[in-house]
Amino acid sequence: SLSVPRQADPPSSPLDVCVTADRLEARSGGGCEEAAALPLGLRLAPASCRALRLLRGDGLHLRLRLRREPPPADLVFNLRESLKPQKHYVFYCQSCGDIIVKDRKFRRVLPLPSENWSALVEEWCCHPDPFARSNLHPQHDDCFLGDTFFLLNSGNELHKSKENTRVICKRCKTMLGETMSSDTIKYYVTEVIIQPSEGSFSPTPRSEFVQSMVAQCLVELSSAKSTFRFTVKGDNGKIYILIWLLNADTLLVESLGSSSLNSVSALFGDIFMPNSRPVGAWDAVKVLYQPCTKGRNKDLADAWENDIGVHPLRFPSETCLELLLILSLSTTSLPPSLRCMNSFQVRNSHF
Repeated sequence: SLSVPRQADPPSSPLDVCVTADRLEARSGGGCEEAAALPLGLRLAPASCRALRLLRGDGLHLRLRLRREPPPADLVFNLRESLKPQKHYVFYCQSCGDIIVKDRKFRRVLPLPSENWSALVEEWCCHPDPFARSNLHPQHDDCFLGDTFFLLNSGNELHKSKENTRVICKRCKTMLGETMSSDTIKYYVTEVIIQPSEGSFSPTPRSEFVQSMVAQCLVELSSAKSTFRFTVKGDNGKIYILIWLLNADTLLVESLGSSSLNSVSALFGDIFMPNSRPVGAWDAVKVLYQPCTKGRNKDLADAWENDIGVHPLRFPSETCLELLLILSLSTTSLPPSLRCMNSFQVRNSHF
């Protein structure tokens, strides 16, 4: 599905649309009014063009096939494959770049069971839960991977707040995670950047990083657990957003003038120059969402929370609000006719 926004009203004379392998043009009265060029590596199939229509205040809409060369295998990122045993890593605060965990080598990097694993044990066991008194605590050279967090032995890197169990950055005071016990700490994937020790810190705009990490969580969980509905919860236990994953293989193409990244980054204070990231085509997920702040959609949120087919995602409460703002701003960047579906709002999240 391709949409070309138009600011002007529908022309009085007929509008001719020309589709070539690398460009789409709309002409009226002998002149070219709108044009959309494709980035390098993408090709259209003109003969597949269907459902062409022009909506007032919305733009041109049409459906056609798109051909793209597959990305190199080394560009595909996976949260569970980002850490390897027997290698040295540094954990940075994503917000300010301060070092949180310095030159840590892990002997074991192991995935944790899902958040509701203990409830499943009760369903399958005909005797008392044998794991009821067992806690999964990592040793100093362990790293346990959860759905939205990394579980480490705190060692000497504990940045605990005096008021509660929140773990904060010493420099910028951003919440990074929370303490699970006297020697175990949880770092959320949306708050830290992990890089090999031989590398250096590479800053990423906050809004871009948050939506990228959340999108990766949605893709990995939908693939591993065949679940497509998610509740986004804060560290306070409250539900902030309901998310329904529609497509995990969406290809998003935006021109510089229409890119939703610009408005999102400006509101977050990100330094986002046009040359900092090539505006073109990238992988994205298409989701439906409902906000649950200030008591909105409470009945639906309660129903989803009690539904075993809905998977909970937990992040810091501040990050949940950031994510909700990112979703809302992206929705407003879509053509009006594509912003809602069955009372849900529509959003494309970049990888």
